[in-house]
Amino acid sequence: MPMDGITLGFVARELNAKLAGGRIDKVVQPERDEIILTIRSQGENHPLLLSASAGCARAHITHVKKNNPLEPPMFCMLLRKHLLGGRVVEVRQYDCDRILEIVTEHLDEMGDVTRKTLICEFMGKHSNLIFVNAQGRIIESARRVTEEISSVREVLPGLRYERPPQHGKIPFDSVTAEALAPRLAEYGGTLQKALQGCVSGLSTQAARELAFRVAGDEDARMDKLDVATAAKRTAIALNHILSEEFAPQLLLDEAGAPMDILAFPYQSRTHLQSRRCNTLSEALDEFYRSRDNAERIKQKSAALHRVLKNNIERCEKKKALHLEALAGSQHMEEYRIKGELLTAAIGQAQKGQKSVSLINYYDPECRPIDVELDVKLSPAQNAQRYFKLYRKAASAQKLAQEQLDKTEEELAYLEGQMENLYKSTEEAELAEIRAELEKFGYVKAQQNRRQIKQLPPSRPMHFVSKAGIDILVGKNNVQNDKLTFTANANEIWLHAKDMPGSHVIIVSENPDDDTLLEAAHLAAKYSKGRNSSQVPVDYTRRKYVKKPSGAKPGFVIYTHQRTLYVTPELD
Repeated sequence: MPMDGITLGFVARELNAKLAGGRIDKVVQPERDEIILTIRSQGENHPLLLSASAGCARAHITHVKKNNPLEPPMFCMLLRKHLLGGRVVEVRQYDCDRILEIVTEHLDEMGDVTRKTLICEFMGKHSNLIFVNAQGRIIESARRVTEEISSVREVLPGLRYERPPQHGKIPFDSVTAEALAPRLAEYGGTLQKALQGCVSGLSTQAARELAFRVAGDEDARMDKLDVATAAKRTAIALNHILSEEFAPQLLLDEAGAPMDILAFPYQSRTHLQSRRCNTLSEALDEFYRSRDNAERIKQKSAALHRVLKNNIERCEKKKALHLEALAGSQHMEEYRIKGELLTAAIGQAQKGQKSVSLINYYDPECRPIDVELDVKLSPAQNAQRYFKLYRKAASAQKLAQEQLDKTEEELAYLEGQMENLYKSTEEAELAEIRAELEKFGYVKAQQNRRQIKQLPPSRPMHFVSKAGIDILVGKNNVQNDKLTFTANANEIWLHAKDMPGSHVIIVSENPDDDTLLEAAHLAAKYSKGRNSSQVPVDYTRRKYVKKPSGAKPGFVIYTHQRTLYVTPELD
């Protein structure tokens, strides 16, 4: 569920009960649009995460550890100046809207008590964190909004803070049958759409749940309902939700992984698997743990993805040109034969002739062949011209083949790096890929190397077979090299044949057949052939895997291999 007004209302009540009166001890900014305030309250430290990310805007107490920049951004430094040592007066929702206000109180430079407010607007791509003084003027914001970006509302330091435009809807905590009925009467279509148009703070999911409670059908239509009855039932349902039903839940998929958050029990979702959470913060933290990380990795890998894509396209164009050059050299032998035949029958040709027909002794049937001549040259000079064309074509073929081999090697490397990018789930893995691309000149070196150095080293994926044997799978070239050449000599090494993919190690010298098959599935799944069937996977003992001198990271040669054919989707 998105952070709609109803969900934010529950969050505000929960945070206010836990944080009001607490002292702000720490402020960090792990991302450009994300702040974490550590608040000491009720004898505990509570890390309050405030995110203005377009796809994951939210507020909740978190226990996820994040990497912070070595040099804090300016917004973070400013918040530290104004908030550290201060106290949280109140956490509140503004007018049932998607706006959370954290009111703080601290001593200013003159020693006087002053109040300032951190306003969190959770509005999709327009989400923002805005810090406002007691006079309602903007001190700073996570995102500055200029007139060029928005002609409706600017968000800049020194300007008076203006609320987002209102749409005249009824606040969800003030809905009455008398106020709602005339507004519902103006709508046709579905009840869900009508409720969203009349009541503030309703996401599509919440509106569909209300429609289910009112009419017994999420897709109920207005022309089938009595408006007065629908308005009365809506008011009762909302009052029931807000007063009695604070019971946050996580909806789970078939594998038991969180797929949605419910701030209150949904009667329309009782058939789905769910798990009750003690607090809404707990549910939000668990739901967004993997989703937020995936979103961040996607954002941070976008530039590398673009660089790899452009270089892959460049290599493919070069490969096509080299293949075309090789195809053009197919007349090489024809030039040599014509030159030798003309030299052997030099007396049959005369200067000024356009062509001469000669017996082709290289043809088993000795059929005649027409040899074209340059009228300005003598027969001997024409023969030399053919030999020159032959040498030129031979040189072009050799050069084109050399360049083709280099291009195919580079293309395989870049496609392998693209596969590695898809497998990356941590910033450290992206940093390793970027460092490697910097080394080979595909991207420019970053200015701030210290931030990368403080990231923890990445680790390969770890699986356990049904027989209890460990299987390790590399995610990038650095991991692949380390994984392969730190394994014991007789452990089993696997790799998808003739395609980019992960190095896989079975941590056993004599694995059973099922474990070997499971490892082969993993090698195919984490390769370019992951969407194919019957992917060939080579396996051999690690001692037969060698790295050629000067080879790029991740590149190896191997012998004594055997091959299994597996289909990744069957794993």
